[in-house]
Amino acid sequence: MAFFDLPLDQLVTYKPARNEPEDFDAFWHATLSEARAWPLNPRFDAMDSGLKLLEVYDVTFNGYAGQPIKGWLLLPRQRSGRLPCVVEYIGYGGGRGAPLNWLTFPCAGYATLVMDTRGQGSAWQPGHTPDVEPEGSNPQHPGFMTRGVLNPATYYYRRVFTDAVRAIEAAQGFDAVDPERIAVTGGSQGGGITLAAAGLSPAIKAAMPDVPFLCHYRRATQIVETHPYQEISNFLKVHRNQVETVFKNLAYFDGMSFAARAKAPALFSVGLMDTICPPSTVYAAYNHYAGDRKIEVYEYNNHEGGATFQTEAKIKFLQSLWPL
Repeated sequence: MAFFDLPLDQLVTYKPARNEPEDFDAFWHATLSEARAWPLNPRFDAMDSGLKLLEVYDVTFNGYAGQPIKGWLLLPRQRSGRLPCVVEYIGYGGGRGAPLNWLTFPCAGYATLVMDTRGQGSAWQPGHTPDVEPEGSNPQHPGFMTRGVLNPATYYYRRVFTDAVRAIEAAQGFDAVDPERIAVTGGSQGGGITLAAAGLSPAIKAAMPDVPFLCHYRRATQIVETHPYQEISNFLKVHRNQVETVFKNLAYFDGMSFAARAKAPALFSVGLMDTICPPSTVYAAYNHYAGDRKIEVYEYNNHEGGATFQTEAKIKFLQSLWPL
């Protein structure tokens, strides 16, 4: 794939208007308050994963509407004192899989809580958390991008972003985790969830969104024909009279607005040939980010971004904040 988006000299200053709803903050305050009215009830069940150098726990906590969400917690057996914890969110269609999928950060000496994504986990890695749809959900294009999209109260990512904040709270409650040193990370959808969590939770002290999805929705649908953004386009091909309603509602879930509220130091990544999450949509969030930030640019990469190069950069970033 050749370059198709704005040139880099324009991307570095690309900062489109957010066009967020006036009640954006009130909407999310009410959403999280409703979720916290349910007990978190975190459970950490020790399991024999065969990983002799790591402790592994099967995690369950209550997310949106008190609904149980699964996860994994991994941390090194040999440690002194409480550890910083990386809360990791998963790319589109994937679930928590197995503990073997999440060795990077615990092998670097950090605790890691991996949140299963409700309803997902049948595209490339298995998941174990169903999505309980609210009453009144609209017909949808197959996938998750238009599930409940005609009302922000029923939209799928309202539930996911709420789960993400509750996952942070669950991690903070584990006795081997330092609740003052919590980082969030993820790639693609996981990067978009990372931005939402960083904007919604003051507990976050570091954010590492890789090639983030769920940013600058309208532009994304106008310049690429790839999934998952194409789910929105296909929905609007059928529901021609709902275009403005859909983008008005998606504005409650735009990574640009969460970025503008995020204060933790951040390390982003972008692939300049990314046809899934176009570079301009990544820079739109990056340039609105309120905290100290830097971005790793992978000029000739598509949605894989920096891959192991970026993983190494994230470990170094964590070590600069919290040397072990």
